[in-house]
Amino acid sequence: MDTRDTFQVQFKGDAQTYFGIWIVNLMLSIVTFGIYSAWAKVRTKKYFAQNTTIDGRRFDYHATGKQILIGRVIVVAALILYSVLSAIPVVGIILALGFIGVGPYLINRSLKFNARMTSFSGLRFGFDGTFWHALKVFLLYPVLCLFTLYLAWPFVARAQQRYYVKNHRYGTAQFDFESGVGPFYKALVFAAFWAVGVVIAITAVFFGPALAAGQLFGEDSIWVTSDLMTVVPVLIIVIAVLPAGFIYRAYIRNAVYAAASVQGGHEFTSTVKPLALVGIAITNALAVMLSLGLMLPWTHVRMSRYLARNTYITVNGTLDAFVGAEEEKVSALGDAFTDFEGIDVDFAL
Repeated sequence: MDTRDTFQVQFKGDAQTYFGIWIVNLMLSIVTFGIYSAWAKVRTKKYFAQNTTIDGRRFDYHATGKQILIGRVIVVAALILYSVLSAIPVVGIILALGFIGVGPYLINRSLKFNARMTSFSGLRFGFDGTFWHALKVFLLYPVLCLFTLYLAWPFVARAQQRYYVKNHRYGTAQFDFESGVGPFYKALVFAAFWAVGVVIAITAVFFGPALAAGQLFGEDSIWVTSDLMTVVPVLIIVIAVLPAGFIYRAYIRNAVYAAASVQGGHEFTSTVKPLALVGIAITNALAVMLSLGLMLPWTHVRMSRYLARNTYITVNGTLDAFVGAEEEKVSALGDAFTDFEGIDVDFAL
């Protein structure tokens, strides 16, 4: 008889330990003029991966600083070459057209590298996306969306998330993604309502009395020349725009996890609360500013812990049986791969 067990993801890292890693990374990156930042990224990813577990089995990250540094050097060299050659008009046009295809290539390269360098319970992930599919969902669809004044953006967001999820695999077990467009419209609408509502509220509080008295504009008005014309846009960004982004992220994350599954009937759940995520983001930002950046490790650990405890996987059968079966399949097929440079394009889920 089939059994279904649900496991909560656990993050066991602590701010004190990560602060030690972070401060060393920062100092060495400064004294090496940024060169050590490649190794710093590996140390950070490895720490967060190794402290994330499911039913006692942990994740891991296997890239090296050298691999990531090589990738960065290639990108920087390509940008310098482009800047030099683009000074020639005809060559510049040709290069600009050629660079249209670079975006999807880099996205695929990054996804393949990071999947291959990430493991769970000793078994690595993989990514099998194609260039033409990436070109379609990350370039063609957004361009076409312009003609709808971005009202069709939820369709684009769903296509991009489907591409990201469905082309991943754990060992040989392929991920799947099935979702209507409704949850993506819900995310956009709720985020927009927050942003518009806060803008209206800020306008009413700061400019309402002047509007009512008819003194907002004119030579005798103090409003146009006051510091409010500087303060209000900042408030709009901090209270309206940034929280709206986190609200959108929360709804999208929940929708993507609900729609994702792994071959064999294994499913995911995300229970992130939009306003809770906004609260954590705002207090994290305040902590970083008031501590002049020294609280940054604490904020990273705090956010990781919150996201982990609101993430669940439901296994069809047992986790031991699932992982063991995949280990046997991978061993039978062979697990050879070549080390290649790493280029990171992060996806926030």
